Amino acid sequence: MDNKPVVKLISKPNNLLKTIYTACRTCYSADSPINIYESTDDEEKMLKLINKVISSGHYSTIEHIQVSFAISNVSRACTHQLVRHRHMSFSQKSQRYVKEKGQFDYIIPPTIEKNPELKAKFEEFMGEISKKYLEFTEAGIPAEDARFVLPNATASSMVASLNLRELIHLANLRLCSRAQYEIRMLTKAMCEAITDEEPWLKNYLVPKCVSLGYCDEAKSCGRMPKKEDFLAIKI
Repeated sequence: MDNKPVVKLISKPNNLLKTIYTACRTCYSADSPINIYESTDDEEKMLKLINKVISSGHYSTIEHIQVSFAISNVSRACTHQLVRHRHMSFSQKSQRYVKEKGQFDYIIPPTIEKNPELKAKFEEFMGEISKKYLEFTEAGIPAEDARFVLPNATASSMVASLNLRELIHLANLRLCSRAQYEIRMLTKAMCEAITDEEPWLKNYLVPKCVSLGYCDEAKSCGRMPKKEDFLAIKI
């Protein structure tokens, strides 16, 4: 069973760059937004202003861009982390309405996957849980109650939508080496899905230490200097 998240970008504005540029330009122009939008096609010019505005921290201009992802083959442990992000919308496979009819799909953590003995025990335990779940549902217990025995390892799927500002925030936090491995893989896949179509975003969909220039985590991987050391040098 492949433990990697499956991610597909299913919705984004066709006019993403022009929309952001129009929002940015409107803040500094006496011209109307529609005139700015309709008179602009120079990608280099648009990117120059957009990069300047975003680099200055004016993120409201990118909140106009909404993107949606189809996500599957992720554990409930992973989705429980993702749904903590406040400015996202989710439609997730329901364990209340979707009844498992055989062995449920599950995700095996790499630390267990690489140990044959522990992996065998893990798979055996998942099988025991599945049998108990089926025993309950076949006895007439509603799926909404039988699901109480399902583990965090249970695979799930969802549609997740967010604006570009939140996607950058998600990347800053969840691409960090301190983030849990599965949500890091999921976030990486989401970022790659959109940068395949909008490569200019690669500079922003990075761990926060890359954009800050320092690490503000309590424990650092060493990729960037610690915050206090960085500030001491700057002072």
